[in-house]
Amino acid sequence: MKSAVETLNPTRVRFTVEVPFEELKDSLDAAYKKINQQVTVKGFRKGKIPARVIDQRFGRGAVLEEAVNDALPKFYTEAVNEAEVNPLGQPEVDITELKDGELLAFTAEVDVRPTVEIPDYSGIEVEVDAVEVTDEDVEKSIEQLRGRFATTNVVERAAAEGDVVTIDLEAKVDGEVLEDGVASDVSYTIGSGELLEGIDEAVTGLEAGGEATFTSQLKGGSAEGKDAEVTVKVTKVSARELPELDDEFAQTASEFDTLAELKADSRKRLENMKQYDQATQAQERVLEKFLELAEVPIPEKLLEDEVNTRKHSLEHHQLGQMGLTIEKYLEIQGKTVEEFDAETREQAVKGIKTQFLLDELVNKEKLNVNQEELTEHLMRRAQSSGMSPDQFAQAVVEGGQVPMLVGEVARGKALAVVVEAAKVTDTNGVEVDLSDEDEEQAAETVEAAVDADAADADKAEEAK
Repeated sequence: MKSAVETLNPTRVRFTVEVPFEELKDSLDAAYKKINQQVTVKGFRKGKIPARVIDQRFGRGAVLEEAVNDALPKFYTEAVNEAEVNPLGQPEVDITELKDGELLAFTAEVDVRPTVEIPDYSGIEVEVDAVEVTDEDVEKSIEQLRGRFATTNVVERAAAEGDVVTIDLEAKVDGEVLEDGVASDVSYTIGSGELLEGIDEAVTGLEAGGEATFTSQLKGGSAEGKDAEVTVKVTKVSARELPELDDEFAQTASEFDTLAELKADSRKRLENMKQYDQATQAQERVLEKFLELAEVPIPEKLLEDEVNTRKHSLEHHQLGQMGLTIEKYLEIQGKTVEEFDAETREQAVKGIKTQFLLDELVNKEKLNVNQEELTEHLMRRAQSSGMSPDQFAQAVVEGGQVPMLVGEVARGKALAVVVEAAKVTDTNGVEVDLSDEDEEQAAETVEAAVDADAADADKAEEAK
């Protein structure tokens, strides 16, 4: 076999391959054997039909077609290996010559992973939010904990903000009660914003037995998006009673003996959370600067596929689970289709560029992934997917996705290398040391940039 490769552009090549006919012998034998198993000829046992009879009865062309289809993947792979390129996707193959007994010639065009030059990232500088936990932050955290231990008691008075009311609802559109527009014994906390717009004003001031009517746009159901006349009747008013903030509360709500210890622990946890957020912010901003420094050609077909994958994932997976259409999502986001398309394309470009650039850095720095790192990553991915580690691991192995997970971990380690070399200061001008930050956290940051499902989950969350 002879092969040559021509670079059409930085992300696409064309192979020209010539195969002497004698190298097709194995594929020809396989073709005759396959046809033998599929046809019957009177006077011959199945599978024992001579080649000359198959040629006479079914045509030499059918045999050649079968043989060529069998041989092409093998010779294409040999050409790729000889050229030492990394193809992306399936090739477009064109048979240019087929002379029986002499020669098979074909061309194959395919997108390839471009050659990427790693830019000098030693001068990257970014600013991040300072880690500051105020007394107000601690008090808010304690109040949230206190709220989880609140009790409710029925009261004989008008409902006010913060009260829990039990209500009956009836929604009409154009004077007709909707089939799915009636609900009874609904528990609602005034001021939570969890039901219809306008309901807080309607029920505030009502006692048990009181009712009011208001107009609101329906968020779901058969008349989603339409204005409805909603009648709400209060059947019960309950006041939330918060426990006293004292040592007894600390002992009930935590493992601590005193309120002071509980507050100190709350402050420490908030600091840890803000440090984690700060590290993530640093990673994201360093990655942005790193991408700005690099010239990375993007294969157009790969970009088109990635854009379509992201759109499909958002529309049919994330939004579908929430009962939202793409039209409703765009309405909530206040975006046009053109703006959404441009944003999706921009995110796809960033994802592909991130993957190419960090993969090149993995190779340059010879970064390896050990079993412990892969297991830790697998455990985190399993948790985020809602599956048990065993179930997730089985799905990964059966789907042949182990290399994908290894790649995610390796890219996280590559980003950690760049972050460690960068100068990171907070808004107070204090330099932040991120040399000991978890590489798994960096893998999460990279995953959010590269993975369509992760990006779509963020979009869907915004639509809630």
